[in-house]
Amino acid sequence: MSLIGFARVSTKQQDLTIQLEKLSAHGCTKIFQGKHSGKADTNKQALEELLNYAREGDTVVVTKLDRLGRSLSQVLNTLDSFNNRGVKLVAIDQPVDTSRDDPMSKAMIQLLGMFAEMERNFIVSRTSEGKAQSGNYGGRKPKLTEAQRLEVKAKLSQGVSKVALSKEYDVSRATILNISQS
Repeated sequence: MSLIGFARVSTKQQDLTIQLEKLSAHGCTKIFQGKHSGKADTNKQALEELLNYAREGDTVVVTKLDRLGRSLSQVLNTLDSFNNRGVKLVAIDQPVDTSRDDPMSKAMIQLLGMFAEMERNFIVSRTSEGKAQSGNYGGRKPKLTEAQRLEVKAKLSQGVSKVALSKEYDVSRATILNISQS
């Protein structure tokens, strides 16, 4: 039986140090780590490597249950995979230990996973509200104002060429073509 650690953070700016220290102090002999959003391939790859590495009788150790995924279903699928292969899970900062096979431990795992997903949904909601309030949804600013777009449409209807308009407004021919098709 070996203790295998798994550490994950959501962005490149966040630091894994605290998680790695806790996992090492808990006695983990090997630690898998991911340092991007849960949607990023590196986290998926790190989790897949962990799943491929863990064997029956091993115990996977995380600091918190939500390190295993960004949604309740992802966390529960990972826990099911561990369970099917005889791999146990311990969350250091939470009362989660799947080596105890009692109803309270099972309920705690599902509750913690549910709260982790709820927290993630709150973050997404607040981010969306902030974008709506600021009007900044990302992406590049349009090169032409709405008034300029209307001028381009009018000139196109008068027979001015797309090439001439792209030079006049200092935009690509594709931009003019897109305006003509809108």
